[in-house]
Amino acid sequence: MKAIFLDKDGTLVDDLPYNAEPRRITLCSGAGAALRLLARCDYRLFIVSNQDGIAHGYFDEAAMECIERRLADLLFREQLSLDGFYYCPHHPDGKVQAYALPCTCRKPMPGMLLRAASEHGIDLRASWMVGDILNDVEAGNRAGCRTLLIDKGNETEWQLGPHRVPTRIATDLYGAAVMIVKDDEARR
Repeated sequence: MKAIFLDKDGTLVDDLPYNAEPRRITLCSGAGAALRLLARCDYRLFIVSNQDGIAHGYFDEAAMECIERRLADLLFREQLSLDGFYYCPHHPDGKVQAYALPCTCRKPMPGMLLRAASEHGIDLRASWMVGDILNDVEAGNRAGCRTLLIDKGNETEWQLGPHRVPTRIATDLYGAAVMIVKDDEARR
């Protein structure tokens, strides 16, 4: 099985920092059409998201269930479904002791992608990580995926390194989907 791993905030949904209010979650423009295009090419859809607001005490882990339901509802309206929703609640500088730790699931580490691959039988080499910052790219590259950076101005560090160079760059999720489909066609 091949997958599209999507960062949530700034990639799939409009970026509202530390938002845990489901009513305020909206899909980015063109997201439905982009994901339908990818689904027609037999990609399964997974969200992999750092949610360090939990570690910082801005909201609790139970809020993630409401967020997951909201995303499922938004995608259902677009005739789509998620195959998996993974998040990392950790941050080494967090205020909530149980979550204030370094881990292997927080991007740029590949833990969420590796876990999803193990649980769902995903071929990582045939899969893509799509995100709006280089930590997303690094996580995908470390997991063995192809990577696509959506350059919307959300990357602020631009610290390149051996794992931080994307396979492709697009300006939005629909452009990313078109690039992925073209890349797949060229590989056949």
